Amino acid sequence: MRAIIVFYDSLNRRYLPPYNPACGTIAPNFTRLARRTAVFQNSFVGSMPCIPARRELHTGRYNFLHREWGPLEPFDDSMPELLKNQGIYTHLISDHLHYWEDGGADYHTRYSSWEAVRGQEGDHWKGQVDSPHIPPVVKVPQKQTGGGESGLWRYDWVNRQYIVEERDFPQTKCFDRGCEFIEHNKNSDHWLLHLETFDPHEPFYAPKEYKALYPEHYQGAHFDWPRGAVEESEEAIAHCRCQYQAVVSMCDHNLGRILDLMDRYDMWKDTMLIVGTDHGFLLAEHQYWGKNQMPYYNEIANTPLFIWDPRSRIKGEKRQALVQMIDWAPTLLSYFGKKVPGGMQGHDLADTIRSDKRVRDYAIFGVFSGHVNITDGSYVYMRAPLPKKANDIYNYTLMPLHMNQRFTVGELRTAQLTEPFSFTKGCRLLKIKAKDKFKVGRFGTLLFDIRTDPEERYPVKDSETEKRMCKAMIEEMRKNDSPKEQFERLGLHKEEDGQ
Repeated sequence: MRAIIVFYDSLNRRYLPPYNPACGTIAPNFTRLARRTAVFQNSFVGSMPCIPARRELHTGRYNFLHREWGPLEPFDDSMPELLKNQGIYTHLISDHLHYWEDGGADYHTRYSSWEAVRGQEGDHWKGQVDSPHIPPVVKVPQKQTGGGESGLWRYDWVNRQYIVEERDFPQTKCFDRGCEFIEHNKNSDHWLLHLETFDPHEPFYAPKEYKALYPEHYQGAHFDWPRGAVEESEEAIAHCRCQYQAVVSMCDHNLGRILDLMDRYDMWKDTMLIVGTDHGFLLAEHQYWGKNQMPYYNEIANTPLFIWDPRSRIKGEKRQALVQMIDWAPTLLSYFGKKVPGGMQGHDLADTIRSDKRVRDYAIFGVFSGHVNITDGSYVYMRAPLPKKANDIYNYTLMPLHMNQRFTVGELRTAQLTEPFSFTKGCRLLKIKAKDKFKVGRFGTLLFDIRTDPEERYPVKDSETEKRMCKAMIEEMRKNDSPKEQFERLGLHKEEDGQ
């Protein structure tokens, strides 16, 4: 038995024809994929954003209530490592630059082998002392200007000098190597290929062949790296969306290369295929770009997911069950006949693929220090922190590393040694003071009926539903052994104590 994960970053399902036939995106291979797989309608994120989601992929449990972006912990059970240690060869191919930074530095080494492709976003890749030429732009991503000459914005324009033709693009190189792995190992058994591209993550930089699929008459300044509140003209917004669609079409083309190999070598008979993403992306909906600094609306939280299981051979069918990324690890472990560790909160989706078996009534999701969200597939409830409690939050970790830097000495001076959580295998953790990074309190607590309002435009007032969702949130947080202060921060402590 073999398995292939094809993993994208920031893939908005509303720009995929199987989910939105009127989207206008040219993506025939995603349509072809939908005909060959079970297509999940209620796949939701768990821990946001990139690396927290990947921790869930490895560990099968939520991350965001205890810790922000960071490495795998010493006590974490890693699905690829568990497979590796039990005779399943696991291989990672990725151009996701955050794997090679401080905060993602121990994920790739869990695999039997791994390949890194350089050059995405502001990857500090090519050495150039002089500043690159940058054309006039609509908006400089503020996040990328921090650090002056070392910022991602500067390095992205260094990298683009070396990424011109389609063959130069990191995504192309990832899929070249993925196809090479399949060709070389097509007659071997017992392997997992994790093939991952950073695309269609911003900046929306694509070869000219894909941009040509979306003809336009835009005459404005360069704009393919959106962020924050929408301030641009309708013309600029439409142009940026075209840039996104061009990258999605490139993703589609490379997906087709994998499907072609599965057809050519009749791999459908014995190879599981999972195609998905870590989260979606706002493309000016709700007057925001991106995935941070705002509530996690459905464009971000409700993700595309396609699974082919050669045991049940279900294809061309939709599945309504509520699923999340924490389900991927137990699904793959079970598929290979391996034991699922007791600490994993996810579920094996074999019966869900086969018959749409329900695996959960509620799913929680969010980002460390943001809203805590919960959905039952009919409603989404977004609980904001109390204003006076927003900064009452702590990281619990034995790996004090941020996204691309170590915890500061000042942060570490606040550290206390705490008692173990249920999932830390008896290890005590450092409890380190954190802060409210996302300021979601300004949006308040929100409730949406996504059956009648899937775009979440109109918050509803429904005290009975809110009470039910609060009760369910408390229960799900308890299952995750959430820190006590998280209940207090959200104003759930009285309910949590049964008062």
